[in-house]
Amino acid sequence: MRKYQEENVYEAFNKRLDYICNYFDHLIVSFSGGKDSGVMLELVHRYYEENELEAKGVKVSVYYLDYEGNYQETKDYIKRSMGKYPSFDYYHICMPVSASCGISMSQSTWLPWDPEHPELWLNPIPKGAIHLQNHNFPFFQVGMSDYDFQSKYCQWLHQETKAERTAVLVGIRAQESLNRFNAVTREETFSRFGMTNYSHRIFHNVFNFYPMYDWLFEDVWVANAKFGFDYNHLYDLYFQAGVPFKSMRVANPFHQCGVASLKLYQALEPETWGKLMGRVNGANFAALYGGTVALGYRGVTLPKGHTWESYVNFLLKTLSKEMRQVYLKKFQSSLTYCTKNGGALPEKVVRELEDTDL
Repeated sequence: MRKYQEENVYEAFNKRLDYICNYFDHLIVSFSGGKDSGVMLELVHRYYEENELEAKGVKVSVYYLDYEGNYQETKDYIKRSMGKYPSFDYYHICMPVSASCGISMSQSTWLPWDPEHPELWLNPIPKGAIHLQNHNFPFFQVGMSDYDFQSKYCQWLHQETKAERTAVLVGIRAQESLNRFNAVTREETFSRFGMTNYSHRIFHNVFNFYPMYDWLFEDVWVANAKFGFDYNHLYDLYFQAGVPFKSMRVANPFHQCGVASLKLYQALEPETWGKLMGRVNGANFAALYGGTVALGYRGVTLPKGHTWESYVNFLLKTLSKEMRQVYLKKFQSSLTYCTKNGGALPEKVVRELEDTDL
């Protein structure tokens, strides 16, 4: 395990839990079935037992938001993990929330567990899961975004458990992406818990914590091997198929981050792949051309006779009116952010600079 200063990342993780458990009486483990949240669940249980937290009145809840479509190995791992430790409370959630879709030209989101089309579901609702017919979430609305749902769900669970403070443990690592790096290095001290940079306030007395933020890919697998932890054996199949480490993802099957690896369903689970093609329009096209210039992946060149502005306008005209408005809204949001919050200079300032002799 990687070591820095006077401790390795495992020791640093435990010190962070020491700090968290000094102030919080309820821990929520955000579990996705992937490698990071999987090892975090095991580490939290190990810490919980070694420090006798049950006797100290600390509660641990584990929730899994099911996006309907998964590899069989992932489904098997979820089944092994949910309910594994009797001292924890478990919530397997199958609700129709709006999820990101990066494969379709006609829709930017899709609806897992769509109540109007159960015949299209990739899997039946697992036994014991929370779903549209048996939930008691007063905040829920069909089609609300998955991120909004998770935030409000943690607030609801905090209130249901009558906790004084709730820490939501999220297994993201800064190595994974720039967005995740930014999540744990932000300078917004007002949103942290104390001066803890790996925390973020989401509600009164409810905070997200990222205690694995500085772990590397290798550290996760060293921990699994060293402590004999169970894990999602889909990663073994990924490795055998020659998938690069950075592309080994377990998530919403139609998420834009997973477009390049969508084709793996064809090789690893042909039966599941057949269901995916009928679930969201564009799955087969994305599998064929994901990770290529056809989907704008690197190396995009400007066609002859076009400026970038005219090319963008041309592409917008190929979309439906509804989707065109979606992209125009995104462009405006990006423009506003860059000119007001980001690093770009306002046009007025640019013109003033052009008029100077500097």
